[in-house]
Amino acid sequence: MATPAAAPTLLATEASRAENFVVLDVSPAAWIALLVLIVALLAIDLYRHREAHVPSTREALLESGAWVACGLGFSVVILAFFGSGAFGEYLSGYLTEKALSVDNVFVWSILFSSLAIPVALQHRVLFWGIFGALALRAVFIFAGAALITEFEFLLIVFGLFLVYTGIRMIQHRDDEGEGSSMAGLRLLERVMPVSKELDGQKFFTRINGRRAATPLLAALVVVEATDLIFAVDSVPAILALSNEEFLIFSSNAFAILGLRAMYFLLADARQRFHYLNHALGAILVFVGLKMAASRWYHLNVWYSLGIIAALLVGAVIFSERKNRQLAATGAGRSAGDR
Repeated sequence: MATPAAAPTLLATEASRAENFVVLDVSPAAWIALLVLIVALLAIDLYRHREAHVPSTREALLESGAWVACGLGFSVVILAFFGSGAFGEYLSGYLTEKALSVDNVFVWSILFSSLAIPVALQHRVLFWGIFGALALRAVFIFAGAALITEFEFLLIVFGLFLVYTGIRMIQHRDDEGEGSSMAGLRLLERVMPVSKELDGQKFFTRINGRRAATPLLAALVVVEATDLIFAVDSVPAILALSNEEFLIFSSNAFAILGLRAMYFLLADARQRFHYLNHALGAILVFVGLKMAASRWYHLNVWYSLGIIAALLVGAVIFSERKNRQLAATGAGRSAGDR
């Protein structure tokens, strides 16, 4: 219980934070509508991929575009019902989570390769992995928001953690994630036997009459474990951009829903994005500093959105420039060899 002297200070800091972000009166009906929409989209996606197959580049591109359209379309709903401030915070959260998810996609590519999961079966793993990720993010978001409301000094702690994580991401290793697959297998083997062979799309099979996990379940465990690690970074980053659980969760949800299509579109394009990790690290450093300093200074949400977008666009432009330089260098060497 706060002392009489501390109570005015606590109320003042809570009021200051509330003034920096939009404050919404979200009804239970809005939450129910959001959850129904998410479940419906997941059901449609599961039905479309009920048969295992290898998605073509065109299919992955169309699906990725459709998911982005859903995310941006929901931003229009936010604008219509809650105003431009909420719209800006939602877009900032959506864009940040979408950007940070790209690194998650590349790690999944390494994990699936190390576990020898066929491309045709990877969608099933990712579907249930992302379904679990939504539940996990909800817990993280509500717990994080409650902690920040109760203990404002955690803004500084989370902010400095994001700065540290951002610096590490800038120093990102290409082999990151290789050890996670073996760790996931060892974790699962402690609980139950793990088959060395796949059994179609099944997560469980039988070995000598005993129930055992297939490599598909091992891959799912690893995907969930890696998402837990990424959530530790991304959820505090979103909390630095909004104070409303509805905006934070919905922006996270729509960004995560499109990860499967993004995976099949970008999994093999890691080498093309030379400066992506630099941009993602810079974004984490930026939102970390913003979060740590929010007690004394608040940066307008539209400036934040512009900085995040500029970092991502810059990473793509400079990556493409480097690709052209490497291609020209390679062509020059080939001509010299002749």
